[in-house]
Amino acid sequence: MYRRVMQSAVRSGVSFTSHCGTLVKTRQMGACLSRTLEVHRRMELCSWPLSQSRTFHSTAQLFSVKQTPQASEEEVGAFTKLIEAMGFTGPLKYNKWKIKIAALRMYTCCVERINYDDFFEKCSLPDTLNSWFLVAQLHVWMCLVRMRQEGRAGKYMCRYIVHSMWEDVEQRGKIMGIDSVALKASMRAMTQNFYAAIFGYDEGVLSDDRVLAAALWRNLFNRQCEDPRQLELMVEYVRKQMQYIDSLDGEDLLLTGEVKWRPLVEENAQSILKPTSPTYNDAGL
Repeated sequence: MYRRVMQSAVRSGVSFTSHCGTLVKTRQMGACLSRTLEVHRRMELCSWPLSQSRTFHSTAQLFSVKQTPQASEEEVGAFTKLIEAMGFTGPLKYNKWKIKIAALRMYTCCVERINYDDFFEKCSLPDTLNSWFLVAQLHVWMCLVRMRQEGRAGKYMCRYIVHSMWEDVEQRGKIMGIDSVALKASMRAMTQNFYAAIFGYDEGVLSDDRVLAAALWRNLFNRQCEDPRQLELMVEYVRKQMQYIDSLDGEDLLLTGEVKWRPLVEENAQSILKPTSPTYNDAGL
């Protein structure tokens, strides 16, 4: 900045002398420039140590909702970055075997601690393997959303939750006597639907209830829901479960994988969304 000012002054001085053509004014301009250069040099010498120790921040960029700064990623060394770029997993905060066991336990909570009959009845879903999978993948998705918040260890756990899910689906299909060719085709379709559902549910949970209802209508109900009360019930269920699972401690989930789901239908379904106002017994007063 200072150099530009001086260059401009020099140019204006040269043009001024050529225009006037007087030696006196040229000498005055030269003396003025010399004094200015000397002052500028002294300012640089005096301000040099200060500029090394101060940090200036710029707030020119305004963050919107989608550009809100997120929590910084876990810092890892160059060697860890290298081996993870090659497809391997570097050292984690907890033992990998403990995380795998916790991932299996968390998936078990998604399939054994849920009353599937309630979902089949309340949502008018057929009692089939595909309906079971649609309900299970909804709860698996909620677990994945929660564990992705726990850094590299949480992402590692997500990988084994999904791995446990596909192994379970394959074993259930074999027990039901489904032909191997048909089972392979069904699992290929389930895989495509699963990842499409993840994107839809992610968009829905970050948006309003209409977007979430549309995602549930496409994925859980397979575009065959005609009762808006069923969609309302499932939107309310997903919202309260997400808020509940977010309140659980991250380290406990990484080490134990224990998740207790809230029931599909509750007498006071809004209890976790907002605190109930106190009730006073004024009878007889």
